[in-house]
Amino acid sequence: MKHQRHTTLGFLAALLAVMLWSGNFIVARGIAGAVPPVQLSLLRWITAGIIILPFTFRIIIEQWKLIKQHIVYLSITAFIGISLFNTFLYVGGHFTPAINLAIIGTSASPIFATILAAIFLKEKVHFFKLTGMLLCFIGVIFLITKGNWLHLQQFNFSKGDIWVLMSALLFAIYTILVKKKPIALNGNAFLAVIISLGSLFLVPLLWVQNFFWQQPTTLNMHIFWIMIYLGAGASVLAYLSWNKAVLELGASKTALMGNLIPLFSTIEAVLLLNEKFYKVHVISSILIILGLFLANFLSIKSFTFKKKQI
Repeated sequence: MKHQRHTTLGFLAALLAVMLWSGNFIVARGIAGAVPPVQLSLLRWITAGIIILPFTFRIIIEQWKLIKQHIVYLSITAFIGISLFNTFLYVGGHFTPAINLAIIGTSASPIFATILAAIFLKEKVHFFKLTGMLLCFIGVIFLITKGNWLHLQQFNFSKGDIWVLMSALLFAIYTILVKKKPIALNGNAFLAVIISLGSLFLVPLLWVQNFFWQQPTTLNMHIFWIMIYLGAGASVLAYLSWNKAVLELGASKTALMGNLIPLFSTIEAVLLLNEKFYKVHVISSILIILGLFLANFLSIKSFTFKKKQI
């Protein structure tokens, strides 16, 4: 019963994270032409740091000795999950069409995370988990192609796709690293520290960007409110929820929840942009939800049953 409660908590935490990130993908693509990728990432995380540090400063001071002991681990996690992941995604968004971005961004990371979790965390890959992963993948492709598989013929691999693919791999690695977080380190303090370190690592990347990226920056009130959303919602709250889910569910099962991002993006478009909800959305929703159920619940029951038999 206790294990099932932890599973439900982790599921809800991951659900909140992907809901927030679904809006992030829409916003990030919308302002790609206004703010260069590294600067967009830096502004996002500085905003997140301003929001979270006042609430975690005391805890960070109390756990400073523990933080110094694990500074290498924290720096690597920050560089991969904060500095590089979002920046690579934003760079990819400048060069790749929406269909490529959606297919690679939402489908590759769960697959990478499952493979890495099996290798480095020794997480078991059960039949139900593999079946669930396949159903989620089919559901995402069905949604993106609007039920017409011939649309995949329009998929042309470009340099932007490589950036997005690398960002998916980086987020999978970050998800694995979160599982290695020291138990004694407070979750809020952990996020505040990696946000701070990740922001610092972005400063030299900003200098490098200026040599290769000649794009003026547009800053206005519209961008300001977007940064508030990215900093508070898509960064602080989403990352706290995702980290909690990884600790409760495990890396591979949490990563599968990323398949819900295009589904939530569709729902948001219907509610906020008055777009229509078609039969293809219903079918893809059923496939993705069924896949998540198989991967997150049936595999747990199967494993528990086997343990009882032993």
